[in-house]
Amino acid sequence: MSIFNSLLTLLAQTPELPAPEEVAQTWQQKLSALSSLSFQQFTEQAIDAILHGLVKIAIALAVFFIGKWIINRIHSFVAKAFVRRNVELSLRTFLLSLIRIILMLILIVIVIGILGINTSSFLAIFASAGLAVGMALSGTLQNFAGGVMILLFKPYKVGDFIEAQGYSGTVKEIQIFNTILNTPDNKTIIIPNGGLSTGSLNNYSKEGRRRIDWKIGIAYGDDFDTARRVVLELLAADKRVLDTPAPFVALSSLADSAVEVTVRAWAAAEDYWGVYYDFNEQVYKQFEKYNLHFPYPQVDVHMVDQ
Repeated sequence: MSIFNSLLTLLAQTPELPAPEEVAQTWQQKLSALSSLSFQQFTEQAIDAILHGLVKIAIALAVFFIGKWIINRIHSFVAKAFVRRNVELSLRTFLLSLIRIILMLILIVIVIGILGINTSSFLAIFASAGLAVGMALSGTLQNFAGGVMILLFKPYKVGDFIEAQGYSGTVKEIQIFNTILNTPDNKTIIIPNGGLSTGSLNNYSKEGRRRIDWKIGIAYGDDFDTARRVVLELLAADKRVLDTPAPFVALSSLADSAVEVTVRAWAAAEDYWGVYYDFNEQVYKQFEKYNLHFPYPQVDVHMVDQ
């Protein structure tokens, strides 16, 4: 449903305005009543009406300026609260603008009411328009709500490497409606915040350290104790590998063509890939020096004479 159709549907439910004929008849009656008055009576009523109108205008102006001062105080108080809570600048600016607009609309409606103008029709139109826009922009509002939740609870921040919605990359920017990722191959991915706030998300940068896992295969007949000692020496030589928790080396599986060795070590999150690739290179270079071999898949075939 379009915004226009939604607005028409909701406006049809608002209170009906007087017909033009009724308005004309009302004014005709008032003019007839005025024509029957003497000049002195007309003057007195005109002065009373002017004074009454001036009083209303004065009260309305006073309420407007006092209300505007109160709105500024509320705006300043909320802004300081956002700064103390370290609310993101983009969210802070949007919420402060939204609060000011809502309070100003309320103040304007109050001032109009003081002037004696019927505000029920205005309120009905504002409510109908707001509901119609909300229905038409439900998906956008969901993304907005998701952006607010992300900026408030901060499951990730700019610079974190995350994986979500089938994409992975470094967070480049967090906007109100979308999050922008930069992938390792330098592609820009724009993901709506609605799915990010309600779906599963893997933040690789949330913790300060990460565990690195390797699977190394050695040939049957090679000395496992030697392999274990060489692996630990290589890890100890790399200053990026943390001593606590200590590196772990174990024989994990006797596969068809190899003896599989599981290696686990801890490093700072930013050193993860550097340690991972450098260790692979060192294992490939050093194992041969200790008579440790990387097996190839093989099959034993036995020939039977018949």
